[in-house]
Amino acid sequence: MVAIRYEDIVKVPKALLHDHLDGGLRPATVVELAAEVGHELPTTDPEALGRWFVDAANSGSLERYLETFAHTVAVMQTAPALRRVARECALDLAADGVVYAEVRFAPEQHLEQNLTLDEVVEAVVAGFTEGAAQAAEAGTPIRIGTLLTAMRHAARSQEIAELAVRHRDTGVVGFDIAGAEAGFPPTRHLDAFEYLQRENFHFTIHAGEAFGLPSIWQAIQWCGADRLGHGVRIVDDITPGQRPVLGRLAAYVRDKRIPLELCPSSNVQTGAAASIVDHPIGLLRDLRFRVTVNTDNRLMSGTSMSREMALLVEAFGYGWKELQWFTINAMKSAFIPFDERLEIIDEVIKPAYAKLLG
Repeated sequence: MVAIRYEDIVKVPKALLHDHLDGGLRPATVVELAAEVGHELPTTDPEALGRWFVDAANSGSLERYLETFAHTVAVMQTAPALRRVARECALDLAADGVVYAEVRFAPEQHLEQNLTLDEVVEAVVAGFTEGAAQAAEAGTPIRIGTLLTAMRHAARSQEIAELAVRHRDTGVVGFDIAGAEAGFPPTRHLDAFEYLQRENFHFTIHAGEAFGLPSIWQAIQWCGADRLGHGVRIVDDITPGQRPVLGRLAAYVRDKRIPLELCPSSNVQTGAAASIVDHPIGLLRDLRFRVTVNTDNRLMSGTSMSREMALLVEAFGYGWKELQWFTINAMKSAFIPFDERLEIIDEVIKPAYAKLLG
């Protein structure tokens, strides 16, 4: 088999379901926006700041990992700043070969300069629209859907769910809850999830990252999640061996084709996996779970979709067949209409990989 080169991975179409807007800023942008608002950073050298974010996130603790966001959120409090960050996000993803992305953010974290929740959403969606237009002009088209996130330790999930539905026809395609899992089960937000189901709206739930099977079980069986944000701890319900044995929850997740939004580098940083080669993605892929590959927070992990795929190629010996499988899984699991998903799969993804697969 011909070795897969990183530059070739960049060129193939990729689909991304789990990417945080406030976790993907350009270091230079953080420096410039911080100077405008007087926010103090660990360093004002963009290259050194980029290294600081990765080092600070390499703690093995989800709580410490989340602390790095204080600096990015602080510079995302005005409509122009939000618009710029979203535009640059679209351009950066497109330059990396991502043709479809769902990028999430928590509107409630961007109200310090008196923006309304609707104004926050409008600024971000406008930025994505501008970035996608510029990317298309550059010959790297991308489509971006927005997910609105509620913080699981707060009490605004119903309000954010209603906000998401209100903007469903202008670029918002789904809802999410995020933040530290321990002590904040998804069932705390059951009213919001029941409302979203009544509105025929899609949602994913951060579950099974830092906390185990109970979080996953509640997200699916109580809350009705369409997808699992991370979900890596589903491996705790699988008995390893020559013929692995699935517990009832793992079997249910696989049988129902519930997508797992796995984020390999991020999972290693937060301690959910010991290393890339030890990451459960290998086992879950072999067992044919609906596995997808994602970036989570590109700034904190110093990563991209191409880098995540390259790491998996190196760790597990994957070829183009496996990379296409991950990509199609993601598009099948996207929150846009079925015919639009199918169009991207049939007209963009499969033709590109067909040339590589011969």
